[in-house]
Amino acid sequence: MNTDTIHKNDEKQSSQPENLLEIQNLKTYYPVKGGFFKRTIGHVKAVDNISFEIKRGETLGLVGESGCGKSTAGRTILRLLKPTEGSILFEGKNITRVSGKSLREIRQDMQMVFQDPYASLNPMQMVGDIIAEPIYNYSKKSKAELKQEVMDLLEKVGLPPEAYFKYAHEFSGGQRQRIGIARALALRPKLIIADEPVSALDVSVQSQVLNLLKDLQEEFELTFLFIAHDLSVVKHMSDRIGVMYLGNMVEIADKNSLYAEPLHPYTQALISAIPSPDPRQKKERIILKGDVPSPINPPSGCPFHPRCPMAMEECTKQKPALKEVKPSHRVACHLY
Repeated sequence: MNTDTIHKNDEKQSSQPENLLEIQNLKTYYPVKGGFFKRTIGHVKAVDNISFEIKRGETLGLVGESGCGKSTAGRTILRLLKPTEGSILFEGKNITRVSGKSLREIRQDMQMVFQDPYASLNPMQMVGDIIAEPIYNYSKKSKAELKQEVMDLLEKVGLPPEAYFKYAHEFSGGQRQRIGIARALALRPKLIIADEPVSALDVSVQSQVLNLLKDLQEEFELTFLFIAHDLSVVKHMSDRIGVMYLGNMVEIADKNSLYAEPLHPYTQALISAIPSPDPRQKKERIILKGDVPSPINPPSGCPFHPRCPMAMEECTKQKPALKEVKPSHRVACHLY
């Protein structure tokens, strides 16, 4: 390679934005219908004004209780759900309202690994056809080339060649998730949204799938949005972690800062719930009182104030903004 080619490649890399994905004030509301005429009488505020970014090649973990809006956020980013408000910037391009051919082109670079590997696989198709389908839809390769590419992908995810001719029900949960990962890799995407990819698997195979994802990330230069509720899994996988509560982003930081010094009272409660590997080590557990409020009628002010042990009068009136209180550590809390 001559110096001119190297210079052009350097220019191309430098012209690319540092952040592969930027989310700005994203909202996703589900209408609530009622009455004889099924009019809209309210909205479920599943994602309620969140903002974050993911740099190229990094993994951002997204954690929170069930129903906090993590999966809705992931599906909205992938445009499987229509955003109510806000912006989704992918490689600097606003894809919030794109549709048709433009959306189809973008989906080559954004893929998803689903939580339930069996439900996401067509039981009527052979595994080889499931993995080949996205390649077939986007390229004009011969049958021989297509089959060879699928065989290569099966090898990458640790499945034998004979898996090509089998059906999803013939595999274990961990093997099915490997099939789902191979399908997500088929178009060589830049971003993979992994929605609870190991929560439906046995503990014995979870680590195998997680290590596979990390190896593939390095080999294919992937960027991950890793959605999970298991904090130990998220720490193993992520570079930075965002914490969601009732559709809101309450804290974002690198994983070491978040686990060593969580700032938001909700994050502190989550971290305190992680079991200690040493039974002799006593750990103070923060028990939150009350239930998670309904996303149809969230509380005024800070969404966490009804359960927060440190709530002040200001918390009931004004919703705190997500702001940087330490280098690369943002929190939405009136205490700071």
